[in-house]
Parts: sequence; structure tokens; C-alpha cells
Amino acid sequence: MSTYPQIPAPAHTQAESMLSRCFGRETVNYFSSSPLNRLSFLRTEHSFLSAALKHPSARFVLLNSLAPLTKTPSELYLAPYTEVRKLVPEDLFDQSEEETIKNFDSRQTSPLVIFLGMDESRKADSLTWKTYSGTPYFAVDVTPKGSEEQQTNAKDVISALEAKGLSFLQTRVVMSLSANEAAIYAQARALADWNTRNSFCGTCGSPTLSVNSGTKRACPSTDAALAAQGKSPEKPACNTRTTISNLSFPRTDPTIIVAVLSADGKRVLLGRSKRFPPNWYSTLAGFIEPAESIEDAVRREVWEEAGVQLSRVVIHSSQPWPYPANLMIGAVAQVSDPAHEKICLEHDPELEDARWFDVEEVEEALRVGTSPLGAEPGPGYKEGGLRLPPPTAIANQLIKTAVRADYLVPNNARI
Repeated sequence: MSTYPQIPAPAHTQAESMLSRCFGRETVNYFSSSPLNRLSFLRTEHSFLSAALKHPSARFVLLNSLAPLTKTPSELYLAPYTEVRKLVPEDLFDQSEEETIKNFDSRQTSPLVIFLGMDESRKADSLTWKTYSGTPYFAVDVTPKGSEEQQTNAKDVISALEAKGLSFLQTRVVMSLSANEAAIYAQARALADWNTRNSFCGTCGSPTLSVNSGTKRACPSTDAALAAQGKSPEKPACNTRTTISNLSFPRTDPTIIVAVLSADGKRVLLGRSKRFPPNWYSTLAGFIEPAESIEDAVRREVWEEAGVQLSRVVIHSSQPWPYPANLMIGAVAQVSDPAHEKICLEHDPELEDARWFDVEEVEEALRVGTSPLGAEPGPGYKEGGLRLPPPTAIANQLIKTAVRADYLVPNNARI
């Protein structure tokens, strides 16, 4: 059987409580449960950020066009500050956020640096700030862009690191990292991607400025570049600047994904798109629309894609999906009447096929037929058999829950 990165197992999932006895252990998915304390309230404290940036223990996740720098496909390379110093100036956080916005000059560019948090488990030689102690983590976008000087510095940093045998992992979806590193990478990638997509104001079209250590963007009211042209530094009115915060925030798109059970609980509904390899099926999924509950979105998507009408929907677990910024909200649902199980693909043409699979066939596929989209199934797989997503996908976790009847809670386990 193929081996996969370790699924997160944070301590809280093993703790006993009334809720865990009633509803069972919490399911934790790949890309979640980061080992870092994000310390979001310190993102505007530039004295802290400046100290953290230059601290010997600080580590940097480097992204080149969103591809992470790695030692191997299963291990991130965490660079010390000395290796990014040429691109990331020591005085990056010397000005306060207010001063940075006030002194905005669109002619000047600087690399995107994102504070990810602190690893409080690494105490040796770590940074201590007030009551917090640990290793600071940052993400840096080293993609050659911005001014000519910035591009040159970025290329020099990239060349020096690649000369050490390191490489940027070029793949559509990175799912080969350990659980902890995958969560750190997911945070870094999602924020870097959002910053890149929002470098101009959506209202007035003028350049925006990264603030809050990479987690917000501002549309400054002045630009020194205008003054250099003999114009007033005041920019034209913009509705963005009339709001309370004058900021834009990262977006997260909620998406449902569901394992569907037949009325008798003996079959699971799975679908496949045209891009899937032969015999590869997965759970159904779709975006939640405005003014729609999670449960309603599950019922709508399953009916639109497969024509099946659901009754009860139970929310199971969630998975951050940084491609680019989805939150997969997993559910297990069931049909209440066999008359509602008829499959119809004539509503929404998204699926190439959908069918009901017996639980026994699904269990066999979970044993020998799981794999990422671009990989082969494990030993024991027989050609023509059902194939399923790997354990790192929330779809796999949902299917396991459905076939193992983990959703059933014995009466004596209730509060």
C-alpha cells in the first residue's frame, strides 16, 4: 500500500470531554492544525516583527511563483535570515504601520514578507517577547518582481539556494509534505497568493500596500510618486477609503464536500469528472452560495450534480484548501427514501458519471485503491477496480466515516 504524509494528530483530539463522548473524536484533516501560534494581535507591533525578523532562530518559508523551496518533495527548506538578507532589508519593520501608509510611494517596491506565527515547542535559543517564547516563522515571496533592484536581489537569493541543491517544488498541488509542514505551507501559500491577486485596489485601481505583516492590504490616500510629478500627493477619492478600516482582507471561499449514503446505509454515492483517471471516483462537492446554509448547499449540489434528493445532513469536519483559498466543509448525508436515490446527470453537466457503490467495494478500494490523481494505486489493486482519493484528502476521511458508520452514536454514549 502507498505511504502518505502523516495526518495531523493534535493533542486535543485525544482529550476526553462530554462532547467527545457524545459526538466522537474530532477528525483533523491535512493542511490543518498548524504547529504555529499565529499571534495575530502582534502583526501590527512592528517592534516585535523587527526583532523576530532578525532573530537567529527565525525561519523563512520561501515561495517562488507559489512553489515552496524544499530539500526533498517531502521536506520544506526553512531558511535563516542570513540567506534572505539580500532581499529582505533589516529595516523592513522599522516604521510603524501608520507611518508606512502615510509615506507610501508607488515607485518603491519591497518583497512580500508574511509573519506566520511562532513555534512555541522550540524553546532553545528562541525569541522571547513579553510572555511569548518560540521560533518565529515568516513566509517570503522570492518571485523576481518589483523594481529592477528587487528582481536582481530575488534572483541572487534563488541562485544561491539552488546552488546548495535545494529546489522549488513544481507541482499543481503539494500534498507530499509532513502534516506540520503542510499546514505551515498552506498558510504561507494562501496569503502570498491573495496578496498577489490584490496588488491593486478593487475600487479605484491604484496600487495597494501590504500591511499587518501580509494579512491585510491598504489603499493609501496619498502617493509620493504624484508629488514627484509636480502633482498633489492626494489620490482621487476612493470608496475603499471611506470605510472604517480602509483595508481589504484575505478571502476564504466556503465549499461543501459530502459522502452520501443510500436509504439503507449499504451504498455510497460517488462521482467522477472528466479529468479523473479511469475508475477514479470521489465525493461530490461545490461552492456555498450567498444566503445559503451549509446543509442547504449540500442538498442543492447533490441534486444538481447527481439528481439525488437528500434528507439529513451532518457536518463532519473541515479542511483548508490553499488552491487558492477554499475551506472544504465536509459532511455526511443520507437519502430518506429509496425513491429519491435515482441518479440523473441532466441538470448540471459537471460530472461525467455518478453511481452508487456497495460498501464492501468501497472498503476494498480504501485498502488498495487510494492514490493522488497523478499517481498509481498501491499494491494489491486489481485493474478495473474502484479508485479513491488518498488519506490527505478530506474526501477520503468522509468516505471512511460513511462506510464505517462512524456517524452512528450509541445511546449509552450520549450525555
